[in-house]
Amino acid sequence: MTIRQNKFPIEDLIVPKNVLLSVYYKDNLPVLINGILEVNPEVIFYSTGGTGKAVKSIVGEFSKNYISVEDFTKFPEMEGGLVKTLHPKIHGGLLGERGNPEHEKFLYDIINKLTGSRGVYFDVMVGNLYPFQEKIKEEGVSVEDARINIDIGGPTMVMASAKNWHSVAVLTAIGQYEGFVKSLKENGGVSLKERFKLAKQAMREIAEYRTANADYFESLDFEKDVKPTLNIKK
Repeated sequence: MTIRQNKFPIEDLIVPKNVLLSVYYKDNLPVLINGILEVNPEVIFYSTGGTGKAVKSIVGEFSKNYISVEDFTKFPEMEGGLVKTLHPKIHGGLLGERGNPEHEKFLYDIINKLTGSRGVYFDVMVGNLYPFQEKIKEEGVSVEDARINIDIGGPTMVMASAKNWHSVAVLTAIGQYEGFVKSLKENGGVSLKERFKLAKQAMREIAEYRTANADYFESLDFEKDVKPTLNIKK
């Protein structure tokens, strides 16, 4: 296992060219998407499932500005909406260091050989999560309802983007969209300072989400609360 510092020059201002979206709450997406399009009409949005439908309704069904994650990775999602974005082509684009020859080789050459098209550096990642905290507050919620509302892909992408704030702007709340678009238009791109601010907010949100996951299951008694709800193979 290798842990080392990024030794490559960091861009202060990044113009969004490739934007990854995976959101449970789809409110105000037109504000965000249309705002980014005004700054860069050539931007490409990548998303899956319900988010993809929402994006296509904004940019147009056959728009050159949209690619589904499945078409991008050349890999179908697992039944039940599982394992859609947990793919090297996605996370390479979120974690890759700009200007690193080895990372460029991975994204542009190795990925191309394996999937038939090159990878990209993602400039913006937009993600909000399954409503775990809301779900466990509902009257009569089952352990299974709580379990299936634990988001895996979303937090993984958000934390990858937040870790790599040198390169990626990460949005985790609908309330951020208008301010982000305003700043984007004023500056012509996303500044390093703003990427750092957004990363801090994202890390805090993931910390609270994972703490809620842990606290809920810590409160359960296996024999009393969990086992009776399971269809255990005889």
